Amino acid sequence: MTRRKHTSKFKFKVVLEALSERFTIQELGRKYDIHPAQITTWKAQFLKNGEGVFDNKVKDPKTESEEMEERLLKTIGQLKVENDFLKKASS
Repeated sequence: MTRRKHTSKFKFKVVLEALSERFTIQELGRKYDIHPAQITTWKAQFLKNGEGVFDNKVKDPKTESEEMEERLLKTIGQLKVENDFLKKASS
């Protein structure tokens, strides 16, 4: 049997239902076909790290594009160094 990967959106949905306490953890486990212990773990993680959601500023698209540009320039530089090394090694 392979492990199932759940999206963060799915986990968030399950945790919100668990926090609403309209259903027991066992009922939610049956509803979503998840072991109740897993729901409890997700709930604990959310409660532990949930306060950080409001601390982080939302990144603007310009910052994300700058990060992408930086990663691409780094990759180009690395490829140039490798290319120069291979040219010297082959001569």
